[in-house]
Amino acid sequence: MVTRFPDTELVLPVHLNPRVREVVYRLLGNVPRVHLMEPIPYPDLLESIRRCTLILSDSGGIQEEAPSFRKPIQVLRDTTERPEVVRAGFGELVGTDTDVIVSSTTTLLSDPAAYARRVSGANPFGDGHAAERIVEVLDLQLQSPQVMRGMRRLPFAQIVPSLAHRS
Repeated sequence: MVTRFPDTELVLPVHLNPRVREVVYRLLGNVPRVHLMEPIPYPDLLESIRRCTLILSDSGGIQEEAPSFRKPIQVLRDTTERPEVVRAGFGELVGTDTDVIVSSTTTLLSDPAAYARRVSGANPFGDGHAAERIVEVLDLQLQSPQVMRGMRRLPFAQIVPSLAHRS
């Protein structure tokens, strides 16, 4: 795959399992533009996702992060516990068949329209504004103790009408 796209590099954090490491380093350790690295801390992982073009992974957590960065993810599984990422278009179940993985990934790397379709949907895990909404609710509660005391009885739309249209 890397040889078909000379401007493409592959970054692969390698699992700590010694048997996995042995196989990965034997097969990919000397391949140009393939960068094998130790597992990376979460903030560095997010930066890697932000900078990448696309993701190939079997990780459910990575499937959740990909839409937030508008990155397509090739899910290296036959099924996923995160079907919403596939329904939203960001994810594609490509399994473990090399031909399917290479064909699908080649399409994303060579067809800008196919790539754009994969990243054009809404993030199925939220719109990125939850923290702002939480702060607004907390701010309202701290300013109005009577609202806070009555929260159990009032529907959300009555407590924070300015946010009800966004939920």
